[in-house]
Amino acid sequence: MHFQKYSAPYIFDGFGHVYEDKVIIVDHFGTILSIEDSAQHDHTSVMSIQGAIVPGFVNTHCHLELSHMKGKVQTGTTLLPFINQVVSHRDVSQDLILDAIERGDEEMFQNGIVAVGDISNKNDTVNTKKESKIFYHTFVEMFDFLQDQKSQIIFDQYLTVFEQHNEDEHNRKSMVPHAPYSVSRNLFSLINRANKKDSIISIHNQETVQENLLFEDKTGQFPDFYRGFGVNLDAFEPLHESSMAYNIENLDPSKPTIFVHNTETTDSDIQIAKEWNKNTFWASCPNANLYIENRLPRYDFFINQGAVITIGTDSLTSNWQLSIAAEIYTILKYCSYVPFEKAIVWATSNGAAALGLNDRFGCIKTGMMPGLVGMNVSKNEGKFVMHDFDVIRLV
Repeated sequence: MHFQKYSAPYIFDGFGHVYEDKVIIVDHFGTILSIEDSAQHDHTSVMSIQGAIVPGFVNTHCHLELSHMKGKVQTGTTLLPFINQVVSHRDVSQDLILDAIERGDEEMFQNGIVAVGDISNKNDTVNTKKESKIFYHTFVEMFDFLQDQKSQIIFDQYLTVFEQHNEDEHNRKSMVPHAPYSVSRNLFSLINRANKKDSIISIHNQETVQENLLFEDKTGQFPDFYRGFGVNLDAFEPLHESSMAYNIENLDPSKPTIFVHNTETTDSDIQIAKEWNKNTFWASCPNANLYIENRLPRYDFFINQGAVITIGTDSLTSNWQLSIAAEIYTILKYCSYVPFEKAIVWATSNGAAALGLNDRFGCIKTGMMPGLVGMNVSKNEGKFVMHDFDVIRLV
């Protein structure tokens, strides 16, 4: 049998444990055969790297179909002006879009990403995903701008897109709502009824303070934003609560649910969501949050409540690269109370659990096929230090 041996000063298993002086033995399919003491092996037969080996990364939130937008949208504008800029760049040739999608997929693979939760509003990514070396869960995302009377027409249009996306051993899919501020109760209901029993849900959540203002008292920028698109919100009644209350009124509590961004999510919101559905996940895209709003979530709120945090890249519209390692680097830079080993759990086993892939990805354990990634990490005074976000794709 053909196999390869890998070692590094530190091996992070994806669950928070760190091995030292170990060798990982992997077969030609990428399956971990064993983890053994270094002393048992002749070093000439082992590929040794400096730093650390971690499981392949799981990117729980991406918009691969927007890869052609890299560098097109200004930074720091806040969300609603950002969306307006995105809409203004619609006139792009299909060849450029498809080429950027292929390059984005390859960039993620080279950056050690093994699985992606990818938002799709169109079918542009279908062919790339068929040929990709990455596992994709495609979230076909729907929105009707809170217009109940149009929700069935909108749903039927997106259903056509959903049917064009693949579902096989390398791809899964589900229908999901875009965000509380853009999905009517009727559209939520249509999505809930159409999804399978084991579908996974993803929803953009509390990315901007304007979202909570809309639901609390119908103030802020959203009413004017919608008027700019010819949408009248006169019938919208505020809940006098945060948008999380609207989410849990309308989402299906039996489905695993990934709340994405959560920049304005409070301690109370986290508690409400946990009580509503024990199978909740919180995807953070720190570089996108900085790109758009110049803000980061309060990770301490989530840590203190034992919430399950995952990491995403968002799209090249709102990021400089598609790299989970770069997201980890940003978290550690601006929130140094987060230990490196905890961030690795967020980026690996937590992400695999969120996408229902923890039977194959997310941890370094015998029988798993997680992919292996080398990182430039050292230990200083008992603390792990990440020196840059360059990675080596080993398996």
